[in-house]
Amino acid sequence: MSDSDLTIDDLATHVGLPSRTIRFYQTKGLLPRPEMRGRVAHYGPAHVERLRRVAQLQDRGLKIKAIHELLRKVEEGETKLDEWLGLDDRLREPWTNDESRVVDEKDLSALAGELRPGRIADLVRHGLVTRLGGSFRVPSLALLQLAIRLEAVGVDLDAVAELQRTLRKRLSRTAEDLAEPFLARRARRKPAGRAPPLGDALRELRPIALEAVRLVFAQEMERVLRNWVESGRAAKMSPR
Repeated sequence: MSDSDLTIDDLATHVGLPSRTIRFYQTKGLLPRPEMRGRVAHYGPAHVERLRRVAQLQDRGLKIKAIHELLRKVEEGETKLDEWLGLDDRLREPWTNDESRVVDEKDLSALAGELRPGRIADLVRHGLVTRLGGSFRVPSLALLQLAIRLEAVGVDLDAVAELQRTLRKRLSRTAEDLAEPFLARRARRKPAGRAPPLGDALRELRPIALEAVRLVFAQEMERVLRNWVESGRAAKMSPR
């Protein structure tokens, strides 16, 4: 029997999926219609390839609805699957050199300073560390190091955590505002002025976006501190 003459049970065996899963995909519109011969449905290479694509996209974390929409765009020529997969790879690339790490108590002490009573509980409470059996997971080494640096100049962990929440909330909106016009402009481009693949464009956007945030935030900090000095607010906060 060839790949072009498969019953649903043959197809299930061929791709390593239960028949009920294939039927479920059919109800969700993820598979082309099979060829009916009498009352028996027959499947071919297109169905095998589609199931492999669905599995590939599920491995990338896409839900069934998102897979259906993406495959529709591929079929209608709105996008290419290889280009989309390349974009997904770009989006998975970190924008910072940050990393997570699993450490023991000794290593945690080296990262976070003396583990006085209650210290670990504070780090866990603020999400800088999570317990992992007898070890500890540091979700973001960069954030932990930043918190320790701020703590060293007199900003306690409670204030650091509140600062992080505030920055994340406000910068999340900034990121949305930056990404939306960038993507909308690409969507309006005509075929004659075809833009480079979106994944490459996002890679080019990365340093520009980071520099924009760094520059504007630095200017705003300079403005705020200058106002504090000129208004006398800074003097009122100086230690006596």
